[in-house]
Amino acid sequence: MHVAIVTSGGAGMFCGSCMLDNAWARAMRAKGARVSLVPTYTPIRVDEEDVSIDRVFLGGLNLYLDHRFRWWRRLPAWLRRLLDAPWLLRGMGSFAAGNEADQLGALTVEMLRGPQGALETDIDRLVHYLCDLLRPDAICFSNALLAGVLPALRGRFSGPIFCLLQGDDLFVQELPEPYRTEARSRMKRLVSNFDGFLIHSRYYRDFMAEWLDQPPERFHRLPLGIDLSGHEGRPRRRGSRPFRIGYFARVCRAKGVHLLVDAYLRLLREGLAVELHVGGYVRKSDRRFLRELRRRTRKAGRELRWIGSPDRRADKVAFYTTLDVLSVPTEYREPKGLPVLEAWANGLPVVQPAHGAFPELIESTGGGLLFAPADTTDLARQLRRLAEDEELRLQLAHKGYHGVRRHHDLARVARTSLSLFRKAAGAIDASLSGSRADGVSPAGCDAEKPRKD
Repeated sequence: MHVAIVTSGGAGMFCGSCMLDNAWARAMRAKGARVSLVPTYTPIRVDEEDVSIDRVFLGGLNLYLDHRFRWWRRLPAWLRRLLDAPWLLRGMGSFAAGNEADQLGALTVEMLRGPQGALETDIDRLVHYLCDLLRPDAICFSNALLAGVLPALRGRFSGPIFCLLQGDDLFVQELPEPYRTEARSRMKRLVSNFDGFLIHSRYYRDFMAEWLDQPPERFHRLPLGIDLSGHEGRPRRRGSRPFRIGYFARVCRAKGVHLLVDAYLRLLREGLAVELHVGGYVRKSDRRFLRELRRRTRKAGRELRWIGSPDRRADKVAFYTTLDVLSVPTEYREPKGLPVLEAWANGLPVVQPAHGAFPELIESTGGGLLFAPADTTDLARQLRRLAEDEELRLQLAHKGYHGVRRHHDLARVARTSLSLFRKAAGAIDASLSGSRADGVSPAGCDAEKPRKD
């Protein structure tokens, strides 16, 4: 079984979706499948072995220039390929796909126009690579924003094409009008070309079925999982030191770090011996936001401890082992929740808002507490419970530690996804058994068509 995963780079930052795609590819390989992880926009950045191919398609620089300058599309193919070089895109990540959604409205819509838009040449190169060089049995796109490729790909590839949904709606909702409405409208028309969707929670299945106007039976639940290797933290007693609350995620309002600061300041006012330790990626546009959070905590007499964004998994694990609880109190309804799994893997309980995927995650292991979303008084109350009841904290820590290994191991994710891909590919093979003699290859791609390069 050969699976191609078409992923999207995070423009130089550690992106949860990129990391999940990379770990997923490694897990399916461990089960004996051949897996090709194909980056788009920019190279991916992960804290483990990077198994993606050393090429980037739909490179951010070329997409931007194609969209802005009609003459750019007529340049020689060798020059365009140069601007898709991973080393160049990696060095110019913040420019190449710029991950500020409010600056990407027009380019997002252009991408969803597909072969009818300015990106025809870029899309043709990706389709050629998938169909004429890789020739996989199944393809999975890691987000629906890539759906503009589907009309061209469907003309060449007869195998199953799936889409893993990981927060596409959140990106689109940040776009300014009229791009927000047009992007969603185009996505709703295009996604019918997928054979199915993969999601990580019942909540997100129900939400995206309505948001994309698709029947729920087209959605397949894939367990959320992480690579547990290297996560060596263990549940342990706190001792006499101050209670340490941790946050590890992108530092921005959407992730709710300011809500955690509010709860922390409340606990300080109530006289609790507590510390707040914060780590994660900070975009340039959020640096002032972080400075303000640090100023507020400094004014209260106990500034938050800032650790930055560790490059290595070992450094991140070392951070987790200094904490007593983790909380990432998102304002939005999170479709995944990877920081929760990482906390459990290292023996930490969590306190999370009762929305999105979090209730289902905590139900799966029992490794944490929920609070009323956006209610910092309730957040502080739940944190205080764990600070004052060490036995409860340890009980939740042990449940999460064992539960993540029982229910969220990547081996289980790999088995579930490969079973789905094989079943879908088998059904299509059976239906095409009489037509292969007419030019459809066993790999699911028809005969090579001329390229516009």
